[in-house]
Amino acid sequence: MSEQDNQSNQEAQQHTQQNQGQIRDQSQNQSQEISFKEIATKWQKKWEDQELFKTSEDRTKNKYYVLEMFPYPSGYLHMGHVKNYSLGDVCARFKRMNGFNVLYPMGYDSFGLPAENAAMKTGEHPDVFTNRNIQGIQKQQKMLGCSYDWSREIATSRPEYYKWNQWLFLKFFEKGLVYRKNGLINWCPKCNTVLANEQVINGKCWRHGDTDVIQKPLEQWYLNIRSYADELLNDIEKLPHWPERVKTMQKNWIGKSKGTLIDFEILDPVETKKVSTFTTRIDTIFGLTYVVLAPEHELVQELIKGTEYEKPVKEFIAEVSKKTAIERTAEGKEKNGIFIGKYVINPFTGEQVPLWIADYALVDYGTGAVMAVPAHDDRDFAFAKKYNLPIKTVIAPQDKADAFEVQDKAYTEDGILINSKEFTGKQNREAISELQEWLKKNNKGGEHTNYRLRDWLISRQRYWGTPIPMVHCETCGLVPEKEENLPILLPKDVRFDGEGNPIATSETFMNCTCPKCGKPARRETDTMDTFFDSSWYFLRFTDPHNDKLPFDKEQANYWLKVDQYIGGIEHAILHLLYSRFFTKALRDLGLVDHDEFSDRLLTLGMVLKDGAKMSKSLGNVVDPGEIFDKYGPDTARTFILSGASPEKENEWSDTGVHSTYLFLKKLYNTMLASKTHETTNTTKDKIVLSKLHALIAEVSEDIDQFKYNFAINKIREFTNYVAKAEEKISREVFDEVAEKTTLLISPFAPHLAEEIWEQLGKEGFASVAEWPKSDESKIDETAMYGDVLEETIIDDIRGILQLAKITEPKKIQLIISSQWKYTFFDLFKTKIEETRNPKELISFFMANEEMRKHGKDITKIIPSALKDGSKIPLVVGSQEQERKVFLELKEELATTFNCEVELFIAEETDHPKARNASPGKPAIIVE
Repeated sequence: MSEQDNQSNQEAQQHTQQNQGQIRDQSQNQSQEISFKEIATKWQKKWEDQELFKTSEDRTKNKYYVLEMFPYPSGYLHMGHVKNYSLGDVCARFKRMNGFNVLYPMGYDSFGLPAENAAMKTGEHPDVFTNRNIQGIQKQQKMLGCSYDWSREIATSRPEYYKWNQWLFLKFFEKGLVYRKNGLINWCPKCNTVLANEQVINGKCWRHGDTDVIQKPLEQWYLNIRSYADELLNDIEKLPHWPERVKTMQKNWIGKSKGTLIDFEILDPVETKKVSTFTTRIDTIFGLTYVVLAPEHELVQELIKGTEYEKPVKEFIAEVSKKTAIERTAEGKEKNGIFIGKYVINPFTGEQVPLWIADYALVDYGTGAVMAVPAHDDRDFAFAKKYNLPIKTVIAPQDKADAFEVQDKAYTEDGILINSKEFTGKQNREAISELQEWLKKNNKGGEHTNYRLRDWLISRQRYWGTPIPMVHCETCGLVPEKEENLPILLPKDVRFDGEGNPIATSETFMNCTCPKCGKPARRETDTMDTFFDSSWYFLRFTDPHNDKLPFDKEQANYWLKVDQYIGGIEHAILHLLYSRFFTKALRDLGLVDHDEFSDRLLTLGMVLKDGAKMSKSLGNVVDPGEIFDKYGPDTARTFILSGASPEKENEWSDTGVHSTYLFLKKLYNTMLASKTHETTNTTKDKIVLSKLHALIAEVSEDIDQFKYNFAINKIREFTNYVAKAEEKISREVFDEVAEKTTLLISPFAPHLAEEIWEQLGKEGFASVAEWPKSDESKIDETAMYGDVLEETIIDDIRGILQLAKITEPKKIQLIISSQWKYTFFDLFKTKIEETRNPKELISFFMANEEMRKHGKDITKIIPSALKDGSKIPLVVGSQEQERKVFLELKEELATTFNCEVELFIAEETDHPKARNASPGKPAIIVE
């Protein structure tokens, strides 16, 4: 740059600084009238007018896809939503300012039971109810200031979305992933309708508290998710940035276990039947004394039909149907059963054992049948004792193999097989493979892998969901609808009277033509589980207006995987597992190239008030709208993010909200302050610049690691420091502080940042300005260390003056610590990370020849410092560094306290208080 160019640049910079100073002067006079709500409204309109956050593919930038689990539109936000959306928005804004091409969309999971329930209560159509709520929650999301690309907004209840649910259903049907079979449903005899699990309360219908809900078989639609069980399990290892808790929950839900499948022949004089059981304890097979079927097992009704057991067994099944699976299997809860009049044959012994049904057996776990060995299983033991069933001991402790019999409780440890024919004498675990081989050789079963994971029941006998695109034809049977006829729209001419599926009341919907033969046919009345809608919505966001396909493969591959997914821990299993399954199934259909849909997952803690989760029933809900009106959305955002890390619970505090408001107001007034002078205080400038650039580095790292509370608190501390030091900072440095601090607060308080940015005379929007970079060359650790020492020593001197009741000191003497203490504390701070045992620490230092010279002092310092951490210096500099700092401070201290100040090093004085000096804490003598 030429000298002339440099001079012109300096003049322009000076002119800009003068303008900024005038703007600050003007704004200072108006600081009392500031309205955060009005500021928010102003900038939200500007963002919307400019379509500032609209996104398109840009391969010149690194992409970043931020997504929050989209909400059910209940019509209002609660503070849990504010936390969720604020977290995502900070992430999106930070990445955008760091040069990423950010996709940050929003939509609504708008099908579901609440809208249908409302229709039954009020007569209002679910579509009207849902759209009104979408508008309500969207208005509040915009009020919060979330930087969504609203051009990509979707709602799953709109035909342009659920058309593709139907298209995907048909593709899954073609691939064999969709099938139909009998399944058990909750049935209310009074409503004459199917109930969702959440509509069953204490075994009764939610609408009729006097009506028992029963379970009855009904043909249902399933997705074959089990065919992906191994891949879903193994690919958890491809998710290193998912919480371990979530991964563990998914592993347990899939529940892979290796064991043995055993076929038991059922004694029947007419035809040969068998029942299969899965067990992980084939080693106990010779102790089998009965077999249990789940009450819902498909064989039960067939086996009891026309027998004397039919009536009592059906009554027992009716009672069991009122219980949840948790109630039936809870540990410690008494188990119930009934003999059904049949016997099975133990393939190893030829013995006949009775066949029972019991409430603890579940049809959707294993095979729905249990091999019962009461001598070696606590649950079976209790059941056998209750019903006086035989107990056969077949495993004994190593030292009691000759004379051991189970008496008062089951023996569940390993040991030696006894009473087990040719397997007697073998270690029980070692015999497992031989027993499996015997079964295989005799065509009675063998080694088998079982999964807890069941196929996904996706059909619902309700109205407000995606119609399943299948047709029932008397000639052709079950026929898929033609793709060109999609979407199959939900009918409007339906009755919401609580009796049966409302869809079945629409003749215009029910009557159709068979897509295959053209004859009159009837449509399927079931709708899809709403989890189907939310299992691929992240893909629709990549191409939301496509009317030819659910999404374009190239667009999907560009944006996927979701770089950061955010939502509640309550969705750790089903939603996330189903979304992973969809991604793999769609990959196999050739629609995407990815194995997993999300790279990083953040699960959130709840927002509490008075120690309890916010709930309307508890009367402790805080309306975000009231906070927005009183303090502005930036206050709500900043407060909810400053209290705790995202995974932790937040305790709501009215005092904390007000404090956050005062902080933001202070930041606004400080960054637009008019008190700065054209000072040349190079020391203070150096300190402020050091703190600023250290702050930039720390805040950048904190945001990247979702330590938002740390970042906010550091900005707050820095703002307080700048407010105090304001008059001592040069105009040039202050302008840099104001600009960069405004950008640092922008992700948290975006409206306020935009207003400050404009008042500073900056062009464009702070929201899309370049994120500040930390200049390490400007970070002066010595200067910052000196600043800390200055604050500390002034506070300490004031404390001594107050304690001694001295108002006009004549002289202050400072004695800097002995050199050996700097070495000692430097080693001590490192060593206590390994051990805090006083004896070990003393031994360590006494082994050091130099430290041993000061052994008397060290043996006192160590226990005292361990007890009181404040006696350990936060920063251990050097004696020379500290001496230089205090030499520079002498004049300022003398001015502050209006007296003479003398400085000594401990080795140069025999004053008795010299021994009290520590690094960063000089001894102070006041006269």
